[in-house]
Amino acid sequence: MDNPKLGRYIDPLTDFGFKYLFSNEPHKDLLISFLNSVFQGRKIIKDLKIGATEQIADFSKHRGVTVDLYCTGKDGERFIIEMQRGSQEYFKDRSIYYTSRVINRLVGKKRKWNYELPEVYFIGIMDFRFNDNPDRNYFHDIHLTDRTSGQEFYEKLGYIYIELPNFDKEFTTTDRIEDISELDKWIYVLKHLSHLNKAPGFLNKLIFKKLFKIAEIVNLKNEELMSYESSRKAQWDYDNSIAYAEKKATERGMERGIEKANAAVVKNMIQKSGLSNEQISEIVEISIEYVQKIREELGRQD
Repeated sequence: MDNPKLGRYIDPLTDFGFKYLFSNEPHKDLLISFLNSVFQGRKIIKDLKIGATEQIADFSKHRGVTVDLYCTGKDGERFIIEMQRGSQEYFKDRSIYYTSRVINRLVGKKRKWNYELPEVYFIGIMDFRFNDNPDRNYFHDIHLTDRTSGQEFYEKLGYIYIELPNFDKEFTTTDRIEDISELDKWIYVLKHLSHLNKAPGFLNKLIFKKLFKIAEIVNLKNEELMSYESSRKAQWDYDNSIAYAEKKATERGMERGIEKANAAVVKNMIQKSGLSNEQISEIVEISIEYVQKIREELGRQD
């Protein structure tokens, strides 16, 4: 797998790119716009305070937690935003753990507490698929629901997951801009920004014009460019390692499959054809020793 060439715009799916675009206070309006698109009108975020990720680390001596973005809304609600490039088997468990640690930290400092909690939301942007999503939906909005009535049981805790590989929408000049949701625009940007040479026509809002301007690699300072290259290389090395592991696993699987098939053929020929080891070896194109081994195993079974 070749190292992808540097394009015009930052890749928001790299660790540096995601934090550079969304965690800087001067352009937090990008993050606010993205979050508002995610909540699709049921919640309006007007302002955010972007905090250090270590703020959700445990206040005790136990292991801390580091996430990509942690911020507080105007009304005290907490948002945990995690961009996960590599596949994680227990990503759902991890998101539950993150929110529980936030809640634990918030109430742990209070001497008197009446059990009232702030709103806490986890937003996971995933460059991989859930294994248990046969419908291939790309957007999941999860909340606590009464199984019997189907009604929402608790509205102040939510989990939102975006599966980027399942987002396959393409937009053309014939599409009406008003028919494309803000959510789809943002997901399109996250998935395709690093491969674009200019902003598509449907991304004509001022917020997206600002995003494309900020994301231009030529605007990076030398130390920022070095950090970005380092982040890209780390991701490239990871992708290569995964691809190699998958290739070797496939090869081993194929080898085992071929070996099992050969064994079945040889067993069948020994039992039914009356051919010699040499004849079977020549037909199946395997060693005489292997045929003899199968014959001996069959003899022990009789």
